[in-house]
Amino acid sequence: MAPRIVPLGPPYSAEVQASLAKWMPPGSGVQPLKIFRTIARHEHLSARMRGLGGALLGRGTLPLRVRELLILRTCARCGAEYEWGVHVSAFAAAAGLSDEIVAGTAQRSPADLAETESADDLVQRFADELHDTHTVSERTWSSLAAHFDANALLEMLAVVGFYHTISFIVNAARIEHEPWAATFPAPSSTA
Repeated sequence: MAPRIVPLGPPYSAEVQASLAKWMPPGSGVQPLKIFRTIARHEHLSARMRGLGGALLGRGTLPLRVRELLILRTCARCGAEYEWGVHVSAFAAAAGLSDEIVAGTAQRSPADLAETESADDLVQRFADELHDTHTVSERTWSSLAAHFDANALLEMLAVVGFYHTISFIVNAARIEHEPWAATFPAPSSTA
């Protein structure tokens, strides 16, 4: 499907170029992502979202693995393949996420995560519960609170909320995939 909101394209005005440069990691050598070029159409929104996004990605305090599991599971549950694929391609290896774990963020059902207490599954269950119920069960909260302080738990809530927003933008604006980004894995078949 064609994008509903077409990302800005070069040549960019000096203001847009400066804004897009702030969204991208320094020296990345990659053209600004389509999501950033879409959001850049709204200068005020772009500046405000960039601040929170930068705080969560560039200056967050969560372990990289935890942050990326939250993002991947949230984007997968929202059907935001664009953002899921960007994060798989850009961060999964650095976060130490195996191909099996990455695929599981998109393929495993909430029921698969409901009874396990593994650290990775617990983090994904946190994202699932927020997605499904807009809160977190006492069981999941208590399990996470044994490993994370209040600041980390607040940051985890913010990550899931922010990537719901990103997912809404990606899906409703129909942002097209980056050519280098991963796509959702094919559904696994049982023989």
